[in-house]
Amino acid sequence: MPLKTHKPTTPSRRHMILSDFAEITKSSPERSLIKSKKRMAGRNSSGRISVRHRGGGHKRRYRIIDFKRDKFGIPAKVASIEYDPNRSSRLALLNYADGEKRYIIAPAGLKVNSTVMSGPDAEPVTGNALPLSKIPVGMAIHNIELVSGRGGQLVRSAGTSAVLMSKTDEYANVKMPSSEIRLIKINCMASIGRVGNVEHNNIVMGKAGRKRWLGVMPTVRGVAMNPVDHPMGGGEGKSSGGHPRSPWGQMAKGKKTRDRKKLSNKYIIRRRNAKK
Repeated sequence: MPLKTHKPTTPSRRHMILSDFAEITKSSPERSLIKSKKRMAGRNSSGRISVRHRGGGHKRRYRIIDFKRDKFGIPAKVASIEYDPNRSSRLALLNYADGEKRYIIAPAGLKVNSTVMSGPDAEPVTGNALPLSKIPVGMAIHNIELVSGRGGQLVRSAGTSAVLMSKTDEYANVKMPSSEIRLIKINCMASIGRVGNVEHNNIVMGKAGRKRWLGVMPTVRGVAMNPVDHPMGGGEGKSSGGHPRSPWGQMAKGKKTRDRKKLSNKYIIRRRNAKK
């Protein structure tokens, strides 16, 4: 995915770096695979803000994506590569041999008219989905299940991939994009290849307004607030605010906050921030 720069006609254009969308082959989504998406503006079911700095932005429709890849043994042809406003990766529209259509996360290198398949008998090539037990050691994988049959939950962002390190009778050792190494059940599904839109990390918005189109609102620094509003607020003149923390007192930047008794700890072989 090449990136596009602009002539510095305005201060914001000077540094703006955007995608040229050259890989996109269809401008409108498949109507049978979209549904309305209610704006929550960072609020949970109680109406309280649980994620700050969300609100506004362009209207979106949700694309129904097949994270499970459970149509085993049926080949599908890639009909188009499409943009999805709800995620950083691109989508591939699959037309299955039995007539059904589904969206999947588009891996890097997947082209229109390519054929993909899922199931234990599929070839370990880009775009196919197999159980971890059938994937050769050392391959790049994405859209990995944590629980068999639940659908892919890990490694779905643009440009990311995990590596299958080793396998035993029950578990597979998988190195995540964060460098964490963890155990995943051998019967869980994963897709072959790296997630597409690889240059996404190099995009520069250029202006605050472009973030507002995406539904991201401004962030006010805690040290600029009053003590009633933030633990780091107040003080005479410009103060440091003490150790960085959230508005609710949760320590940040180095303080360990993970529960030592968390059940999933036993599946983590090496933490992402472990010393090499």
